[in-house]
Amino acid sequence: MNNKIYLIALVLALVTVIPTAASAQLYLGEEANQKLIEAELNKSEIVNVKHIIGASDITVSVNLFDGVITESITVTNDNGDEKQFGIVGYGEGNESITIFPSNSDSIIKYNLEDVSTFSENLWTARIAYSETFSVLFSKEIDVFFLNNNIIQIENKKGISVNGGGNATIQYYDKIPKIIEEVSFEENKFNVEIITNSKIDKFNFDQGSKSISFQINEKNKFLTVTMEEELLSGPYTILLNDEKILYTKSVSKENYVSLSMKPQAVGEIMISNSNYNDGLTKITSNDTLPVELESIPNDYFIWLVFGGVLIIVVIVVIIIIRKIKK
Repeated sequence: MNNKIYLIALVLALVTVIPTAASAQLYLGEEANQKLIEAELNKSEIVNVKHIIGASDITVSVNLFDGVITESITVTNDNGDEKQFGIVGYGEGNESITIFPSNSDSIIKYNLEDVSTFSENLWTARIAYSETFSVLFSKEIDVFFLNNNIIQIENKKGISVNGGGNATIQYYDKIPKIIEEVSFEENKFNVEIITNSKIDKFNFDQGSKSISFQINEKNKFLTVTMEEELLSGPYTILLNDEKILYTKSVSKENYVSLSMKPQAVGEIMISNSNYNDGLTKITSNDTLPVELESIPNDYFIWLVFGGVLIIVVIVVIIIIRKIKK
């Protein structure tokens, strides 16, 4: 009789570690109800992450972001008291946390490394998660690039990545800003240029109603902000007389920001499309929250699933045979 009990317990234990189709990781317990998932970016190589998990009367599991510093993990309740937890996949790069039954919410905090890098005055963070999560920014960051599109933070705290996915987020350490003053119809306007590339030969042509300048480095973000009254839009942007892709956004009332990433050095010309018959504007708009590329499943997990299933079938057959005896 005891042997039968042990075998049944073994079957149940094996079943608890079988992964579901929605998850690419092995875990113990049911998938947790995550009320909040946040990753906070600042001007450092460390990314701070927080999960808020709803109270549960059963053991639950929470997948962690890639790049977690295991030693930084803490789990507390609403009052800040530490709670017991387990780590699955320790040091394997696909860790998850097991939280035991609790009548209060659980708050998980930890840090990430190797996801945020710094080069040539530009921070680049590559963050991925399989569920909807928010990316928050420290107060010192007021503009960033999401998958090469500029976004002004203004009074927002950050963005929401619906459905989860991969996000590449970049922002300047020190904003490289150039201010050029131009005159048009007895009015003076400031044209703001933000870029890590060197700018030469800035010029405003009243006749063609266009702005032009020379860029000396390729693949550098370039953002031009000005009062809409100056060129009045719609806009055409040329690089060495060829149209290039750009993103238009409204930075503040009556101001427009045009962002691009030129793939070659040469002359940039920004003009009113009404002065350039036959040219078609290529543009895109930023919409938040954003939809990003989904994270693919790890096919290795399905091999593990198959192996575990075979073991379960064998154990069940053994139980049936022993019962018949």
